[in-house]
Amino acid sequence: MKCILALSMLCLVSGAVVKAAEVLRPRGVALSKASFYDPTRDFNCLDGSGTIPFTYVNDDYCDCQDGSDEPGTSACPNGFFHCTNVGHSPLNIPSSRVNDGVCDCCDASDEYASVSNCVDTCRELGRAAREEAAKQQEERLKGFQMRQSMIEEGRKRKKEAEVKMDELKKEKEEAEAMRNEKEEIKKIAEEPEKEALEKYNTIEQERKAKAEEEQKAKEDAEAREAFSHLDNDGDGILTVAELQSRQTFDTNRDGEVTAEEAKFYLRQEESMDLETFLVSGWPMMRPTYKMDQRMFVPPTTEAPAEALTPPPVPGSEGKDEGDMEDDDVIEDYDIPEDDDVEDIPKEEEEEEVEQKYDEETQKLVDAANKAREDFDEADRRVRDLTRELRSLEETQEKDYGPEEEFRVMDGNCYEYTDREYTYRLCPFDKAIQKPKSGHGEIRLGQWGEWTGPEDYKYSRMKYTNGQTCWNGPARSADVHIYCGVDTKLTGVTEPNRCEYLFEMTTPAVCTKPDDVSGDESTPHGHTEL
Repeated sequence: MKCILALSMLCLVSGAVVKAAEVLRPRGVALSKASFYDPTRDFNCLDGSGTIPFTYVNDDYCDCQDGSDEPGTSACPNGFFHCTNVGHSPLNIPSSRVNDGVCDCCDASDEYASVSNCVDTCRELGRAAREEAAKQQEERLKGFQMRQSMIEEGRKRKKEAEVKMDELKKEKEEAEAMRNEKEEIKKIAEEPEKEALEKYNTIEQERKAKAEEEQKAKEDAEAREAFSHLDNDGDGILTVAELQSRQTFDTNRDGEVTAEEAKFYLRQEESMDLETFLVSGWPMMRPTYKMDQRMFVPPTTEAPAEALTPPPVPGSEGKDEGDMEDDDVIEDYDIPEDDDVEDIPKEEEEEEVEQKYDEETQKLVDAANKAREDFDEADRRVRDLTRELRSLEETQEKDYGPEEEFRVMDGNCYEYTDREYTYRLCPFDKAIQKPKSGHGEIRLGQWGEWTGPEDYKYSRMKYTNGQTCWNGPARSADVHIYCGVDTKLTGVTEPNRCEYLFEMTTPAVCTKPDDVSGDESTPHGHTEL
């Protein structure tokens, strides 16, 4: 049943504790909306859904679809009750919490008809909130002052980099001129060297060719001599039987040259002619044959044919080869490897490695070498300066904030450790994850760009193209930056697979704080309090 007009008007304002200067308004209505609630005319629902007599406002019956006609009751499920909270911060709560026996408003205005023992604690809470706000304001002010120092240092470093770049450009020009000069000297020194070496190399090549030809002829003669020696019957054919007559080819040292052992040296054939021997037989037999010569040739000017057969083993006189036992075989000699045979004298090899020129040619070579060394040093100087200049140019191209406030962070790294990992963030470079119980690092991303909102993009950093996850995407890191007096990491999480969230504080994002009024009745500039 609806209240009569006079009583209703009294109900609308009876619960509101107001100062004389405040505008009278129904319970649960914010000062900013008081003008919509004029008791002298009908009430228009705030969503435009209808118009009702003002006496229907706060009558505990929901007439408007948006619940705006019941700001002070719990009649509308989608309505809101405004806590004035004098001395503290105002608050809007769902209408369903009005008179539910729970103190939601610190001024207890939401429980005006309940039996709960709610008391007004707004001034105590407001005082504590203002103390905390003052503390935060002091920290923000300190952070802002530190930010000014970071700006000053950043601009100083930028200027120093510009000066350094100018110096490097000048040094590079001088170094390039020096390199060009050394290059000309090198070219001049290399011309006579080239002519001398071409002449020398021609003579040297002829000498080497002759030496190779002589060596080849010597080796060919040696092979023919060996063939002749092994060819017992002189018919120009080596046979298995002829090799079996040579103890040299007793591979297993059992005192007998078997047919298999002989055929091994004949390339598994029954016989071998001279031409085949020169091509494939002699390279196979040569190490064993040369060993036989070294072991059994007596120290005379001319070695008889018998020298190619082993001398009798002491104590074996009168024994046939078949009667010799294994113990009678000389064990102090083994079939040599190819390395035991000297193809080319060591002196000749050393001469080939350490090539020597005549005195005049050597002087030209030394002069050209000195010119080349000087040019290489000058060229290295140019490349070093180019690399250093490029590094500075890349640094200057980075976005360190509108006032260079982030520049001082470049080159530093910050760590955060949780139970499993140590995370390292190097601004404008990379983000790293390192297991506490293992070795190695995992690259979470390389510096990408600023990704904060339009009003201040410098509140977030993005690091991309990290190491690829197993059967997943490449890792990346998103860095959220907050105001703080220290530049440090305060937390790292992985909200999505292979996507990491770093939280960081730094004075670089601290802005100048607004003044906070000391008037308890109007904290934070809220006039409705």
